[in-house]
Amino acid sequence: MPLSVIGMIGVSPPKDDSTVHIIEGGLSRQYLEDFSQAHDAAGFDLVLVGYTSTSADGWSVATHAASVTERLGYLIAHRPGFVAPTLAARKAATFDQLSGGRFALHIIAGASDRDNQRDGDYLPKADRYARANEYLEVMRLTWTSPEPFDYEGAYYRFSDVRPDVRPLQQPSPPVFFGGSSVEALEMGARRCDVYAVYAEPRAATAERFDDFRSRASVHGHTPQFSISVRPVLGATEGEAWDRAHRILGGIEAAGTHKLTVAGSHRGKPYDRGGERMLAHAAAADTHDERLWLKIAEATGAPGNTSCLVGTPEQVADSILRYYRLGIPAGGGPSDVAYVLIRGFDPLNDAVDFGRELIPRIKQGVAELDAVSGESEAAGEPGEAALVAAD
Repeated sequence: MPLSVIGMIGVSPPKDDSTVHIIEGGLSRQYLEDFSQAHDAAGFDLVLVGYTSTSADGWSVATHAASVTERLGYLIAHRPGFVAPTLAARKAATFDQLSGGRFALHIIAGASDRDNQRDGDYLPKADRYARANEYLEVMRLTWTSPEPFDYEGAYYRFSDVRPDVRPLQQPSPPVFFGGSSVEALEMGARRCDVYAVYAEPRAATAERFDDFRSRASVHGHTPQFSISVRPVLGATEGEAWDRAHRILGGIEAAGTHKLTVAGSHRGKPYDRGGERMLAHAAAADTHDERLWLKIAEATGAPGNTSCLVGTPEQVADSILRYYRLGIPAGGGPSDVAYVLIRGFDPLNDAVDFGRELIPRIKQGVAELDAVSGESEAAGEPGEAALVAAD
């Protein structure tokens, strides 16, 4: 199946080319427009619109960005619990209809206690996931129920729910989530379509895929996956590594206070996923030829901080190796349906990725899909079996 490439847009220009996070700070309408249009022109399929308790409202950001782009989709990060799920379902359906089906939802129920408390949410993390489970159940009912419905749970109660607007994408837009805790995995296995993970060593990533497939199968679901990574490109491999070390130096020079995001702080893990990433970083700076974790180590892994360093050809090959992890042993379409790539010089890197990286990724996926389809038809081992030694 085609691999959708996701970027990430911010709302204010970064101060330098060592930018870890792009969703905090002020709001520049012109920068948002330029950034969104650059992704549209570069061939990205979607962009993530992030969320923190201090950042600009993501629904408004995505609505404006969609009005100045032609085909780009918007993956809106959303925290359950701050608006009713029936209202969120109508907001999502409205956006999906008005944008021509360019909507996807990313659920972030965990994050840090500190960041949730800024918006008045003092539920413990496990309870936030339990609430999100009900929230998504109600959202999907609002999108899909052919008749008015009532609902009563531990967190929500509704009567005679009957929306006038439903999503353009049927039966519903894709719902993403991320997380490593037991509560996150259970909620995602029951309610979500796409499990988004940061790029870890391939062997560890394959284990995570297998574990989540097993969890989702209990609920009769076949999940898809999204891999998030920060490419650092150079005309030669040496130039790419030189640039990577310059970026690291800039991040380290910025100081602890400039690395904070949503309650994280330098050198300490942001969440369970951060703990996993720091454990990999402690084992080695570099895994699988070019997966580089020094920036994750320096920052405490707050979000997407794992990097692929090399030439466009080398980085595209590494991304395709993650894609191949999702091809069944008997051949067929990969369940790695998305890859999220963003750089440290956000706008310029998006343009560069569109020129140097995205065409190589999409061509490689088309070639792998052709080979996998032929293997499936012939009853031969699929691509996953051919690269099991990776």
